[in-house]
Amino acid sequence: MRTPIAAALTLALAAAPPAYAAARGGFELSVLVDGTPRPEFHKGGTVYVEALRGREYALRVTNPLGVRVGVALAVDGLNTVDASHRDAASATKWILEPYQSIVLEGWQVNLSDARRFVFTGERDSYGAALGQTENLGVVEAVFFREKARRPIPVMPDGCASRDATGRPASQAPAPGAKAESEGARKEKSAASSLADDYAATGMGDRTRHDVTRVDLDLERSPAARVRIRYEFRPQLVKLGVLPGEDDRLARRERSRGFDRFCPEPDR
Repeated sequence: MRTPIAAALTLALAAAPPAYAAARGGFELSVLVDGTPRPEFHKGGTVYVEALRGREYALRVTNPLGVRVGVALAVDGLNTVDASHRDAASATKWILEPYQSIVLEGWQVNLSDARRFVFTGERDSYGAALGQTENLGVVEAVFFREKARRPIPVMPDGCASRDATGRPASQAPAPGAKAESEGARKEKSAASSLADDYAATGMGDRTRHDVTRVDLDLERSPAARVRIRYEFRPQLVKLGVLPGEDDRLARRERSRGFDRFCPEPDR
């Protein structure tokens, strides 16, 4: 079964609501490894999960509403549909049917294939390959409700919408295009500062994932925004998210005074 893309993408994989998903107003996002949600840690209003170096992962999103929603889903600041780096309202989105959960396993590379998400260091990340490294270590889902259907007014010929310069709106330059180009140059110049001690997401193996382009009229204001930060364990310890311990002191704390017999050391 093909799965609808364009204004949005839809995937026909329903699942039970995730047990450990980051959530806001019933909208949920969770990181799965081997089909199991990663444990989540909360600190300072941020949800964290531990990244497992070299392991593939998937993302599950849930729509709690009785209407369709479009979800803009970004990994490391890159749209999982087309790797674009722009605002969520204008991003290509995945479509969720009412009360549906879907699981997305990777970056969509064409209408029939995706490349799996895999935890890696910054230097081997997909973002580094594209020169987009400003937002490594974050997964974010932004949900938009489908608009209520209303009659569409028909405009007379020659009355197409025009921008402030008098050009048809369809020919107007994309807002922020120059700024995005300058930002890309800055990202490339900063690539030398990347470190593999910090987690990011790379492109893994190819997997079959059929999609279909569709149009969906969505509200401009998001219904919810859910964000997850991920890091390797040492960085979570430094951030105070996970407790740290000195291995030598921990070993000494486990010391005991007696055993059954005196062992003979090998010569």
